[in-house]
Amino acid sequence: MAGQPRNNSQHVTDAHGKDDEAIDFEMIELLFFAYRDFTSDPDAILEKSGFGRAHHRVVHFVNREPGMTVADLLDTLKITKQSLARVLKQLIDSGYIRQLTGPEDRRQRMLYTTKEGQALARALAEPQSRRIADALAKAGPGARDVVKRFLASMRNTTAE
Repeated sequence: MAGQPRNNSQHVTDAHGKDDEAIDFEMIELLFFAYRDFTSDPDAILEKSGFGRAHHRVVHFVNREPGMTVADLLDTLKITKQSLARVLKQLIDSGYIRQLTGPEDRRQRMLYTTKEGQALARALAEPQSRRIADALAKAGPGARDVVKRFLASMRNTTAE
């Protein structure tokens, strides 16, 4: 059925007729479905405010690291200034983020969540945290450390 992971342990033949056992389609699909479901609850909350996933990422990281600079946020999110500017302006204008001038370097822009921004960050994180806790409980003892290592290993680690 579409939208559900399949247990296909047989060989997969690509469009050119070659067997390619090196591609783990099952894990790829599981990651797609996990991401879809992991983001579904926050997406519904964000939609009510006219926000999207980019807003979610900004609120999440600013809330986790109060006082982070715009440059740090750009580096964390790996997006362009132009992409961030639109999202950040909406969050500032809506009262979720405050932007202050740096104490030593007036060109620096430091970011903070407001009380409303903190409440939004929490509302977005709660269903995701519950989903993670449920999945880890089903996976059994020691799963959290294994999953953390797995996810950390999935990140790009090359120097930028």
